[in-house]
Amino acid sequence: MLIDDEPAQSRLISAIASREGWRTVVAGDAETAIAMLGTREGMQLSAILLDQWVPGDDACSLIAELKKRRPALPILMLTTSASPLLAVEAMRAGASDYLVKPVSPDRLMDALRAVTMREAPRDELAPLTEKMAADLDFDAMIGAAPTFRTALAQAAKTARGHGAALIEGESGTGKEMLMRAMHAASPRAKEPLRIINIGSVPSGSIESVLFGHEPGAFPGAFDRQIGALQHCDGGTLVLDEVDRLSVPAQKRLRDMLATGIVRPIGAQHGFRVDTRILSASNMTLAQLTQGGLFDADLASALGATRIVLPPLRERSGDIPALTRHFLQRIGEQPGLTHLTVSDSALALLAAYDWPGNVRQLQSVLFRAAVYCEGDTLTAESFPQLCEMIGEFDDSPGAVLHEGVGVMLYTEDGNLRPLEEIEADVIRLAIGHYRGRMTEVARRLGIGRSTLYRKLSDLGIDNAA
Repeated sequence: MLIDDEPAQSRLISAIASREGWRTVVAGDAETAIAMLGTREGMQLSAILLDQWVPGDDACSLIAELKKRRPALPILMLTTSASPLLAVEAMRAGASDYLVKPVSPDRLMDALRAVTMREAPRDELAPLTEKMAADLDFDAMIGAAPTFRTALAQAAKTARGHGAALIEGESGTGKEMLMRAMHAASPRAKEPLRIINIGSVPSGSIESVLFGHEPGAFPGAFDRQIGALQHCDGGTLVLDEVDRLSVPAQKRLRDMLATGIVRPIGAQHGFRVDTRILSASNMTLAQLTQGGLFDADLASALGATRIVLPPLRERSGDIPALTRHFLQRIGEQPGLTHLTVSDSALALLAAYDWPGNVRQLQSVLFRAAVYCEGDTLTAESFPQLCEMIGEFDDSPGAVLHEGVGVMLYTEDGNLRPLEEIEADVIRLAIGHYRGRMTEVARRLGIGRSTLYRKLSDLGIDNAA
C-alpha cells in the first residue's frame, strides 16, 4: 500500500514496483489507509510505503497506529527531510526504513526487498538512507588500509586540478562523499555544485536534465529549462551511477566534452561552458565498454583520472575506527546519546562481510543506537546480525585484523625494502590521526619539517 496524495508520484512508484511483481494499492490520506487495512485487499498487504507529506507532522502517529493494527507489516517512510530526529522518531514509532527523496528505483526496491524477505532475518541490515549530513573534507574519510589511503591521496591530488575524474567502487563505499570532498578542496569550491543520480532520473528525461530544453522541444516542454551542465558553468557537476546513462545521452555528453559546448534540446545554438565533471560508477566502465554497453570515448573522457574505492570487506581493519567515528556522530544527533562499543560488538561487526559497505555499517549502527537502552553497544545490540553470522571469535584481540598493520614481507617471503615499510607506517599514522600532521609527527617522534621532507622523499601526498 502506497499512502500518497501525489498522482504523478503514485504512478511512478507503482510502475517501478510492478517491474518486480508488486501490485500497488494507493490511499490518498491517513483515514483511507487505516480503513483499507480491514478490507480484503488490505489483508493481503506485504508492506506499506508512506509519504510523510500526507500526514505531515502526524506521520509518526500514523505509523504507530498502523503498527498497532498490523504489527507484522513493515512500513517505509518517504520524505524530503534529512532530519535525524525525524528518522529516530519514525523508527521508534515502528518504521522499518526511512528514505529521503528523491530515491532511486534501485534503492527503493532494495529497501522493499530487505523488509519483506522471509528466508533470512534481514531487517537489521536494511539499507537505511544516510541520516546525517556528510562532512565535506578528506579528514572525514576514515581508514588506514593502504588501498584506501592511496585512493584518498589520489583524490586529494586530483581535486586541485580541473579535469574530469571517475570514482569506481561498490555501492556504499563512499563515492559521493569523496566527490563532495574533492569539490570542496578544489579551486571551484565556491562555485556551483550539483549532484545528479542517473539511476533516479527516467531515461527519457536525462538529456533534458543535463542539457536543458527550449519551449516546444517535445510534448510537455512548455517552458525553457536550463540544464545542469550550463547551471554548473565554472563549478562541478557530479554524475552518480554514470554507468546507467542512456545511449543517446552518452553520445550527447561525449560530444559536449569534446567541444565544450552545451546545446539544449530544440535549440539552434549552443553555450560554451567550463563545467568540471566528477562521475561515479558501481561497475567498471572498462568492462562495460568491452561489452559494447558504454561509449568508449566517453569512458576515456570521464576517466581522465580513475580512482577505485575498495569495499569494506577488503579493509575490515578499519571497522573499529569507523564504528567509533559513526557512534560519535550519531551521538550528536537530536534524540540520541553518545554510546561506547564493546570488544564483543566490534568482533561481531568485523565478522560480517558488509555487502552494503560503509553506508550499511552506518545504517546498522544508527538502528542499534536508536533502540539501545544503555550506554554501550554489545553483540546483543545486533540480534539479527548475530543470528546471520552464528559463531564468531569474540576473544580479546579478535578485532585486530591484518588491515591495520604493516606488511613486512613480500609474497616470496623476503623482507620488503625499508623505504616501503617506512612509507606504509607514515600512511598508517596519517590515517590513524586523521591527517593532523602535528600529532602524526609527535607520535612518530620526528619534527614536522622532517615529516614533510619524508613525505616528499617517499612520494606520499599529504592526504595519504
